[in-house]
Parts: sequence; C-alpha cells; structure tokens
Amino acid sequence: MPTGIAIRDPRQQLFDAAERVLLGPGPAALTSRAVTEEAGVAKGVLHRHFADFDAFLADYLIDRAQRVAEQDQRLRARAGHGDPADNLAEALTDFFGSVARHVLALVTFRDGLRARLRAAGVPGLPVLTEGTRMVAGYLDAERTLGRLPAALDPELKTLMLVGSVQLVFAGRDEEPPSFSEVRRFVVEALGLA
Repeated sequence: MPTGIAIRDPRQQLFDAAERVLLGPGPAALTSRAVTEEAGVAKGVLHRHFADFDAFLADYLIDRAQRVAEQDQRLRARAGHGDPADNLAEALTDFFGSVARHVLALVTFRDGLRARLRAAGVPGLPVLTEGTRMVAGYLDAERTLGRLPAALDPELKTLMLVGSVQLVFAGRDEEPPSFSEVRRFVVEALGLA
C-alpha cells in the first residue's frame, strides 16, 4: 500500500469498508486485513486510529447504531400515512438489508468485542437494539392514531417481527427475502390478515 497519501476521513473509510465486507463475504471474512484491503489503505491506518480490531468493531457498530436513528425518524414520520404493513415491511427490509443481519453473529463470536461494547456502556446488541426500538415506536404511534388495534402490545409484536425477519434474512445470504415475503410476516404478526 502507498504511504504518505492523505486520507480524508479514515475512520469512515474503514467503517464503510467493513460494511462492504460484512454484506459481501460475511462476518467470517471480517478481518483487519480484509477491511484495510477493501478500504485501499495500509493496515497501519486501522491501528493508528483504533487500539485493536475489537476496538474498531465496537466503534463501527456504535456508528451504525446511530445511523438507525435516521431510519427511525423516517419510519415514525410515516405513522398515519400509507399502509402500516407496507411501511413496516419496507423499514424491516431496509434494516435487515444492512449490517443488522450480521450483528448477532459478530458479537456472539468475538469475546473482545462484547467486552468493549459493555465497557462503553452499550446496552444489548448495537444496531439490533436500536432497530427494535424503531419498530416498537412505530407500532405504538400507529396504535395511538387508531390505525392498529388498541390491544396490540408493541413490545411483544416487535420482538416477534424483528426475530422472525432476522431469521429469514440470516438464512438467505445469497438472495434476501423480497418485500412481499417480509410483508407477509408483518401482516401475520400484527393480525392484519
């Protein structure tokens, strides 16, 4: 790798490279070498900005968790507009089409990463925790507007939806489920059929 070339935002460049590796070859291929090669930088760039690879991964997941807030705002803005099943299916398809589908495997198999996340005060599984909050907030907003049954339990329905859709995405790395497949889960879980 060439040296002495200024990198505009090395952290973001490395984070974006990690995302491409995760969404391509998957979590098993995610190494510091794979990330730096994908980013087109020397391996030392990663180690100049992060104490080790687990520190890099922790910051990467925290960054991606913060991005879910943008998805959350877009979904909540749709409350009261359009079909709730369509809105949720679109949001879940987009959400699990990202790094979210790999977070469980990544955190489960890296003890150092889990330790870093806990030390940083990150609750649960980053990205998935925020995605769960996003879905529950949307369901609660639609229930409050009277577009979903008053007896609907947003927390329980969210766990059903997020867990089910995550399993469907996790089992289909080559060709993710279609919008209509995800919508079917939403309709069944919410009893909208």
